[in-house]
Amino acid sequence: MRILFMAGIALATALHGGSAFAAERVNMDSAKVDRAPARGSLLITTAALARHLHDKDLVLLHVGDAKEYKAAHIPGARFVQLSDFAAHGGKLALEMPTAQALRKRLAALGVGAHSQIAVYYGNDWVSPATRIMFTLQAAGLGSRARLLDGGMPKWRREGHPVTGQATAAPAPGTLGTLRVHAPIVDAAFVRAHARKPGYVLLDARTPAYYDGTKQSGDRAHLRRGHIPGARNLPFTSVFNDNLTFKTQAQLLALFRQAGVKPGDRVIVYCHIGQQATAVVFAARLAGIDAKLYDGSFQDWSIRDLPVEK
Repeated sequence: MRILFMAGIALATALHGGSAFAAERVNMDSAKVDRAPARGSLLITTAALARHLHDKDLVLLHVGDAKEYKAAHIPGARFVQLSDFAAHGGKLALEMPTAQALRKRLAALGVGAHSQIAVYYGNDWVSPATRIMFTLQAAGLGSRARLLDGGMPKWRREGHPVTGQATAAPAPGTLGTLRVHAPIVDAAFVRAHARKPGYVLLDARTPAYYDGTKQSGDRAHLRRGHIPGARNLPFTSVFNDNLTFKTQAQLLALFRQAGVKPGDRVIVYCHIGQQATAVVFAARLAGIDAKLYDGSFQDWSIRDLPVEK
């Protein structure tokens, strides 16, 4: 995936030595694949997070239900909602925020120039967490952000500490200028590339929506079926039953089964641009160039564009 990393040299310097994540690298479970990043550059294990839980530069973000967070969360975690990382006031349910709005929100969470960010999901909130990771990566913070593999469920199963005590409000962080440069495409791009050689359009919704058994789209423009030319790769298929992401070899097999050949680029959509980010994240783990149709099927239905079953 092509992501614009802001001030790469400066970030690399900040990550050197005492970084919470610089030394945390996990070997891939299969043969090397071109462009595939080290698993540890996108994910952090529960054991690694436990070792760095009290690092002064760590900003830990809990994505999930507010009641669940109040009952039990990882010590020091700050509660966030998907809406905190989305634009407001548009006709679509979920869109990328402006750089200014995102910078303000991150600063309020205590994210500063040297912060290391760990994002984790409560219960089964995997795709909201991957959407937040997608946004952080688009803002150039990807080299300083990791997703906790297995989330809160794995953390608790392994007996790591949790608390119901409220996390103290952080001191505002100091961030430089952000430039949001997301690998996002629009409906026109999807129409032009859905069947173009070298591209594969993937529908990340569950099969019942893909095949038209259930309706999807904007509430006022509900449709049955999928975008013409799309192939189904449900977002739930990219992680295991314990909510850890599958190995590189397993992910590659999934993409191959969906018709993605070596060198292909994928375009992923879902209902509103949330679930699809789990597949985009998995594509990054597999070394596949992936772009998100941000408006997804909601935008497609509003535009009254053709569908097929």
